[in-house]
Amino acid sequence: MLATESRPSDVAPVGGDAVRPRWRTPWTGLVIDLLLAAFCVSMLVAMVAMPGEETIPYHLMFLAVTLVYGFRVWPMAPTALVIGAITVITGVIFYVHFRDGRIDAPELSEVPLMPLLLLAMVWHARRRAEAQQQVEEMAEQRQRLLQREREFLRDTSHAIRTPVTIARGHVELIQGTLNDPLAYDDSDVVLRQLDRMDALSTRLLALARLDSGGVLDRGALDLDRFVEQIGANWTGTAEREWIVDPADPGRVRVGADREWLELAVDALVENAVHFTDAGDRVELSCRRDGDMGTIIVADSGAGIAPADQPHIFERFWHRRPPDGMPGSGLGLAMASAAAHAMGGNLVVRSILGQGASFELSLPLA
Repeated sequence: MLATESRPSDVAPVGGDAVRPRWRTPWTGLVIDLLLAAFCVSMLVAMVAMPGEETIPYHLMFLAVTLVYGFRVWPMAPTALVIGAITVITGVIFYVHFRDGRIDAPELSEVPLMPLLLLAMVWHARRRAEAQQQVEEMAEQRQRLLQREREFLRDTSHAIRTPVTIARGHVELIQGTLNDPLAYDDSDVVLRQLDRMDALSTRLLALARLDSGGVLDRGALDLDRFVEQIGANWTGTAEREWIVDPADPGRVRVGADREWLELAVDALVENAVHFTDAGDRVELSCRRDGDMGTIIVADSGAGIAPADQPHIFERFWHRRPPDGMPGSGLGLAMASAAAHAMGGNLVVRSILGQGASFELSLPLA
């Protein structure tokens, strides 16, 4: 009846007068169209052969066309042609039966009524198909943008790392030959900036890996031992009042990827160090909160302004620390992304002038 070419995709793009049928193979749609055509022809024969009862096959024919169109959504031109042909043929049959006195005049109202109902359904079906196609095109476009962003982050991080490593090696070699204290201090500034670039590339790569949705290696992890090890790594790096307060041994075990959790907590501790001065307190601890295990990194620094707290985990957003050296703006964003990738969350609690506390919670193992 309406033998249109079907495409192997599930979704049919809509444009102009062509609406692609939503069937997986061309042959499936063609077979259904032929079966529908055969059924409609048989109903027309039945209308001719059943004077006085022609409304039964008439309604069955339009019902079949309506049901199939709801799935097939044929192109508009052949759809209109077929509806017009059915209307003309059935109108002739109804008129002949009325002329022969086999039906009453009110039954002639069926001739325009059923095609109008079918056309209304066609209009709604096409609107639905167009809306669905627009949504899917928007989703595909967003997916392509996200994929390009991930590739950009990954490629950028790799591109930065090699020249930074080479530059750092040459600066360290030059430092060994310097006798001028001022030049040596300048070379230290260069090394610090190279360290920032190295941290930036590392976190860009981490975010790209997290955004790609890769499976993390989640295993049971004792938070008390983990906190002790993180504290041992950091206590000698800055002149702070370090407090490491793990929970009771074996009391808090979470399901986590150790590598990613260490990256996240290191970023939190680094943030605490940047926003405190010599002698300020930095505290690492852990506790059990219901069915979650929580790592707390708290400090006695200046705290975070209420207006800044909603932006604290945004990428490339950062505050200026007391030493005037801004970070990459990716550490807290990466820590938050890692926490969510492991099924947990990261929150900040702070009162301006009274320090800040970051709480990273993960499901218990």
